[in-house]
Amino acid sequence: MKRLSIQNILLGLVIVTASVTSSGQTVPVNDSKTPVEWVSPLMGTDSDYHVSNGNVYPAIAMPWGMNFWTPQTGGMGDGWAYTYNATKIKGFKQTHQPSPWMNDYGQFSIMPITGELRFKEEDRQSWFSHKAETVTPYYYSVYLADHNVTTEITPTERAALFRFTFPKTDEAYIVVDAFDNGSYIKIIPEENKIIGYTTKNSGGVPQNFKNYFVIVFDKSFTTSSAFNGDALVKEIELKANHTGAVIGFKTRQGEQVNAKVASSFISFEQAEINLKEIGNNSFDQLKEKGKSVWNENLGRIVPEGGTAAQTTTFYSCLYRSMLFPRKFYEYDANGNVMHYSPYNGNILPGHMYTDTGFWDTFRSLFPFLNLVFPEQNSEIQAGLANAYKESGWLPEWASPGLRDIMVGNNSASVVADAYLKIGSDNQYDINTLYEAVIHGANNAGPLKAVGRAGAEQYIQLGYVPYDVVNESAARTLEYAYDDFAIYQLAKALKRPKKEIALYKKRSQNYKNLFDPSHNLMRGKMQNGEFMKPFDPIRWGEGFTEGNSWHYSWSVFHDIQGLIDLMGGKETFVKQLDSVFAMPPVFNNSFNGGFIHEMREMQVANMGQYAHGNQPIQHMIYLYNHGSEPWKAQYWVRETMNRLYTPNPDGYCGDEDNGQTSAWYVFSAMGFYPVTPATDQYVLGAPLFKKITINLKNNKQIIINAPKNSVVNRYIKSLKLNGKEYTKNWLSHTELIKGAVLDFEMDEIPNKNRGINKEDLPYSLTNE
Repeated sequence: MKRLSIQNILLGLVIVTASVTSSGQTVPVNDSKTPVEWVSPLMGTDSDYHVSNGNVYPAIAMPWGMNFWTPQTGGMGDGWAYTYNATKIKGFKQTHQPSPWMNDYGQFSIMPITGELRFKEEDRQSWFSHKAETVTPYYYSVYLADHNVTTEITPTERAALFRFTFPKTDEAYIVVDAFDNGSYIKIIPEENKIIGYTTKNSGGVPQNFKNYFVIVFDKSFTTSSAFNGDALVKEIELKANHTGAVIGFKTRQGEQVNAKVASSFISFEQAEINLKEIGNNSFDQLKEKGKSVWNENLGRIVPEGGTAAQTTTFYSCLYRSMLFPRKFYEYDANGNVMHYSPYNGNILPGHMYTDTGFWDTFRSLFPFLNLVFPEQNSEIQAGLANAYKESGWLPEWASPGLRDIMVGNNSASVVADAYLKIGSDNQYDINTLYEAVIHGANNAGPLKAVGRAGAEQYIQLGYVPYDVVNESAARTLEYAYDDFAIYQLAKALKRPKKEIALYKKRSQNYKNLFDPSHNLMRGKMQNGEFMKPFDPIRWGEGFTEGNSWHYSWSVFHDIQGLIDLMGGKETFVKQLDSVFAMPPVFNNSFNGGFIHEMREMQVANMGQYAHGNQPIQHMIYLYNHGSEPWKAQYWVRETMNRLYTPNPDGYCGDEDNGQTSAWYVFSAMGFYPVTPATDQYVLGAPLFKKITINLKNNKQIIINAPKNSVVNRYIKSLKLNGKEYTKNWLSHTELIKGAVLDFEMDEIPNKNRGINKEDLPYSLTNE
């Protein structure tokens, strides 16, 4: 892909205007950083079990890479592998962890030490400082104070190159820890090589799961030992619950020892093939190649005219939107795509992706891919077809195989939105995917989070009963939307009219849970009565990680229908206003204690608006349906200003595999996919003075808002391709043809723009 704009970026010609406003003055700052230099992988790393400010680790990786690397401050098996407030590093871990709550699989670590030979985590760990730490997506460096060693890492998709700078010593060592729960290690001194495998995982794997690794050093070993648990042994080959290796060198002052590392889920032989990704590149050459890959991908969106903080936040969110789902496929010796199946344990041809939860990511992450990286999502869809063939189900949360967590059947949305937006231009097996979607929509799966729990009752009654299946209201609302996605896909595939009509009818099932006495959604018993007692701020019960105020807006596909149920736009808008006007209080009696999402809503001080969790993240944009779009413009900017920063505490809850980041990326561009599986994006208001989206088809979307500022957050007028445009939505089909949007921004809301019926976004009721 060659475009002048991207080449300019790579030459460092992006000019970003920053401003300092604390004193009331605006000071322009010109900066020629390339996109990846704006990224802060430490954004969101200041988190713990009690309060999440992102719950992420610095992923040193290629976009969608099979393997990530991260410094390890937590103990072996701790989901919080890296926390910003930690002071010691225990190793540098190859990780596949999508979140601390899902934990890791296929992990092992490498750690340099000096002095007395120490291999246990607590003994080998070293003090470090963020002042002596460099963190970028393509390169990591840190000084380990206790060992007087600098460790550097630069990755490829399936391999990495380490560079250790040692002091003068006769006692320089590198510890390779294959971790517990079943591992193997073999030292091959004549080849300066260590091989091994780890079986450590957190579930979702077949019995024969292994991550095979190979490490090749450019310096001969003077000593080599294996360890079994806490004991150092003389063997150089060992299979046990917890194995590892320690190799030693004599080093000169400043001597650099390089290590090539790769792994495979297929075999040792395949790990050796994956090691060839490094080629003959030196460390610095590989580092520059990684930087170019990130710049090329990040360069698809170019923001201009924001503050330094906004630009860093934007690019950091864009980076997080390009990590998951990860590639779970490899190339054999002949260059053929193949994968180890995390569903049946076989080695099979074709693509496979994993490590994403559709409950989170159907909302904006996958629509983001369809707009900006359609070629990537085409591969992901091919992988989903393979997942169905290998397991009999579409995953709803894969890590790496089926996991039993969260609710909904949102694979239907992911499949439908992709086909409706990119299917005609990409080759993958949509017929198999449609079969998979229909199967999942009508059957309870082998796990509660696969297929549809309560499918039988949902089909019979039009809702999931509160007294039969837990989180019943959340399931009902999401199933109804998922049925809408199937309805849309069925139309596109020209399925029988009866089949199309069935899913259109089922998409109206959200109405069965509407309680007019509260103007909110409420769980319903099998006998048709609403559950009681009912407290709208009580978390749990029929809802998932939230309450009725959060979930009552989950009618993504038919907001006009919801408005009608509430008695009209005036009442609807008042209900939206109430979300922000209420105090951030909660009733946690159902949970019997706190979950971190409660605290994150509480401390954000935005009423019941719990942006730190996914169910309510689209709600701000619904003001457009209520003909008061200026309120959406206000609250979108408030959310970006107050709940996102470029700092280690930069998120307001779990980042969740790119979803919370993609919300920011879309919102900064000025629009958002409220209803995936339709052609529309709903307007907010852009954050920057200009954004250019470089599309895969070599077209551009240019978003101009030259008067944008701290106070000018409202849309006075909008022109689309030079013509006055009053609608509160944009067409995906029209945008990807290439488009110029000219926003005139103002500090005063324009209450006459976008208020007419023809300006309102899509609702099924209006078809």
